[in-house]
Amino acid sequence: MSDKDLTRKGFEDSIAGKAKDVKGKLKDAAGGLTGDPGLQVRGKIDQMKGKARDTVGKVEREVDRRTDKDVEREIDRETESDIDREMDDH
Repeated sequence: MSDKDLTRKGFEDSIAGKAKDVKGKLKDAAGGLTGDPGLQVRGKIDQMKGKARDTVGKVEREVDRRTDKDVEREIDRETESDIDREMDDH
């Protein structure tokens, strides 16, 4: 999986998680209005699942962001080393 795939998957997971959270809130509210505690519980479970999936998406994006920064730092270090070697050779 490439970095861009991880970022895209992170956004997809966050969007799906937020949608499930909203769906859960609607179920919870509907259960409260109709006096259906089972629907309320299912709504709260959906909310928890949605928040968890959103968090997974955020973590995926953060991993990708940090990986990009680590690669940039390594390239910078290698470039500096190359420049130092060139300066020493002259």
